[in-house]
Amino acid sequence: MASTDDLIENLTYDEMSLGQQASIVRTLTLADIQAFALVSGDVNPAHVDAEYAEGTRFRGVIAHGMWAGALISSLLGTEFPGPGTIYIAQELRFHRPVHVGDTLSVSATVASKDDSNRNVTLDCRVTNQRGEEVVSGQALVRAPAQKVARARAAMPTMHLFDPEARLASWVNGLTIGEPVPCAVVHPCDEHSLRGVVEAAERGLILPRLVGPAARMHAVAEQAGLSLAGFPIDDAPHSHAAAAQAANLAVRGQVRMLMKGSLHTGELMSAVLRERGLRTGRRISHVYRFEVPAYPKPLLVTDASINITPSLDDKVDIVRNAIAVALALGIENPKVALLSAVETVTQRLESTLHAAALCKMADRGQIKGAVLDGPLAFDNAISAESARLKGIDSPVAGDADILVMPDLEAGTMLARQLEYLAGAASCGVVVGAHVPIALTSRAHSAASRMASAALATLLAPAPGPAVA
Repeated sequence: MASTDDLIENLTYDEMSLGQQASIVRTLTLADIQAFALVSGDVNPAHVDAEYAEGTRFRGVIAHGMWAGALISSLLGTEFPGPGTIYIAQELRFHRPVHVGDTLSVSATVASKDDSNRNVTLDCRVTNQRGEEVVSGQALVRAPAQKVARARAAMPTMHLFDPEARLASWVNGLTIGEPVPCAVVHPCDEHSLRGVVEAAERGLILPRLVGPAARMHAVAEQAGLSLAGFPIDDAPHSHAAAAQAANLAVRGQVRMLMKGSLHTGELMSAVLRERGLRTGRRISHVYRFEVPAYPKPLLVTDASINITPSLDDKVDIVRNAIAVALALGIENPKVALLSAVETVTQRLESTLHAAALCKMADRGQIKGAVLDGPLAFDNAISAESARLKGIDSPVAGDADILVMPDLEAGTMLARQLEYLAGAASCGVVVGAHVPIALTSRAHSAASRMASAALATLLAPAPGPAVA
């Protein structure tokens, strides 16, 4: 049987009396505005274009006026009078704009009743959290004659796929200290240069561009970007740029690196050649994903550096990912060690690695996190899948970190999350003396800017050269 909270129950005409009132409360989010624009087709820039809206007299994005009207409709259709109500007319007057974060109280009061046809006139009023009237008006409805109690319909979850907005929102919420000196390696296309400019404008980095100066200036001019104030170390090609940038890090002139438009292998080869950048720990890459269908950020490792990691490699890969999670404020992160199956079998080396890593964590060789594995992808991120398979684990269905069995699996998962699941991503290489903001060459400027933000959280404090 459904509980009272799961039922929608109406009031009949006979149960309604003059002066009777009902109300609901709702706080406006940016997602509400975006969803309303998508459903209605009303993409007035006052509602969906932050830059334009900032220049209006409202000083920012505001809700569609009819969003408040829709809240009145929700109250009348689901509660007062509720199911069976026929909407006949609605008069609305709009008094004040509604901004993101405003909390609206929506009320309807019975003003008159007509026994000849069960028509009810209701005074409608919407106020904000300051008690100011936002919308007022009158609704005319035909109230139901018979009692109705129905189970509340299970509606599909709406996910708004706006990766760049999610990345910007995350970066805006970070507490960043002084900008970190950063060598940007071979930023010779628009995405990589724009990501650098955005990261600098947000106070994340003090960029030092390393690459062919003439080419970088040409790209910037074509893209309408200004490189004024950015030091430039001229390098003839990407290999030379990578070597120069790594040397700057060794000499302590920068505290992080940022990949531009060169291949990952070129940059990492230069880093590995510099003994002064090595820490004794295996270098690995960590993606941070925001997936619309998952309730929290998800870290994926390693999808960029280690092709077929050994057990010893995975120990460092896990430790590196834990360090990233802790820097992001995730306490005691839950680490899922992935394989094709969730049972240990000698036919799949990744299941043996997972079992060994879990035992190492049990004995304190890996600290700061809860590990479990082997886990298949479905039961690592779905509590329902874990339940159906009889897996009782604090990690299953609630993972913070996914440790991939090898680079092929990691890369394919990363691309699937981005291109099929609408995920927003950024990435960082850890395990060296300086972090490296590293994305695919196909990633957007927003992803590169967010990767710079992620790397700044891991950058070492100012100090002497590492060599």
